Amino acid sequence: MDPMAARASRGPEGRPTRGTTGTNRLRRVDRWIAHLAELRRAPDPFVVDLGYGANGVTTLELEARLRRVRGDVDVLGLEIDPERVARAGDQLDATRRGETVFSPTARVSFARGGFEVPTAGGRRPAVIRAFNVLRQYDEADVAVAWERMTDRLAPRGVLVEGTCDEIGRVCSWVDVSPAGPVRFTISLRLAELDRPSIVAERLPKALIHRNVPGERIHALLGALDLEWDRAAALAPFGPAQRWMAAVGALRAAGYPVLGGRSRWRLGELTVPWEVVSPA
Repeated sequence: MDPMAARASRGPEGRPTRGTTGTNRLRRVDRWIAHLAELRRAPDPFVVDLGYGANGVTTLELEARLRRVRGDVDVLGLEIDPERVARAGDQLDATRRGETVFSPTARVSFARGGFEVPTAGGRRPAVIRAFNVLRQYDEADVAVAWERMTDRLAPRGVLVEGTCDEIGRVCSWVDVSPAGPVRFTISLRLAELDRPSIVAERLPKALIHRNVPGERIHALLGALDLEWDRAAALAPFGPAQRWMAAVGALRAAGYPVLGGRSRWRLGELTVPWEVVSPA
């Protein structure tokens, strides 16, 4: 038996997610994926939502958002728990009958699977979204999980792995290519934001235990808080103006901040992985 077949015979790899699915919870990362060149330029815009949780709502939302930029997108939701797969299948049936807010023609399917990312005919995804999946694992498990998932990507595909709070207001993620991690992003709801370092509670598993003095992620969050405080005079003009000033000052201070004001305005900050990689 070949290695891939042997792994498949052992069943899905990994553990079920905690299942704290919430409507609109992953809107920020969905918006990020929708703008990625890895999706927009993909010959086959096939996307896998790995570990969607207790029901299939976030997978259906992902398809609805991505089809605005790629009308031919296909989204496959994978979960280890067979009861969750059955529940999502029932949701999809209701969607086909026009009984939900989603399009009856939504290009969505659900199946059982884990880090091995099983797909019909070995089809390779342009994007894998794995959100709130690795939080329950040890930091030492992350590199292996990344490698397993990125091994299934199409050429020039990307894994977007990260976490968020229960209502999707505080998020962070890593874009990972088959060659390794590429970019790190935080995305915050700016209204009523106290300090940007609130994201420390929702860092990806690869970074959450590294937010201590001497580590790069700690330095970045400290510098961002400092610039946020310095931009306090702009608060009367709205939190977006304050945030953009803080991010612009961070770039001026020498941090290689990616993107531009159109992304910053959304509460995002993206830097190359090397800026935050564990020391």
